Amino acid sequence: MCSANAADVARVEDLLHGKERMVHADASYIGADKRVKSKRIKWHIAQKRGKIKAMRPSPWKRAVEEVETVKARIHARVEHPFRVAKRPFGFVKVRFEGLAKNTAQVPTLFALANLWMARKQLLMMMTGELRPQFGK
Repeated sequence: MCSANAADVARVEDLLHGKERMVHADASYIGADKRVKSKRIKWHIAQKRGKIKAMRPSPWKRAVEEVETVKARIHARVEHPFRVAKRPFGFVKVRFEGLAKNTAQVPTLFALANLWMARKQLLMMMTGELRPQFGK
């Protein structure tokens, strides 16, 4: 983590553990590939929307939009558990309650988030119906 007044792209080397083969990032990380010493990493950085909108209608623009759609789908897939941990389970603000407590809380929250996201499939497996009728 870095301070709020510094861009993440400026500290991108610190955010990587060194064994990455691929990095997917949003448009705020444009230029990150030039800041990292390792050349083994395949970068997938989203383009800025204004740059795509400025392109003239063409087959190339459609191809770029399709690639950006794939990047956005991956981004949404990765970010969704964080949204679930924040909203339904209230992990919105950082708490300083001791290192052991914080360390235990994060995996627990993401385990709950996984259960929350799989709740429909679990209900179907357990009851055979999506919305079981209780009390009948």
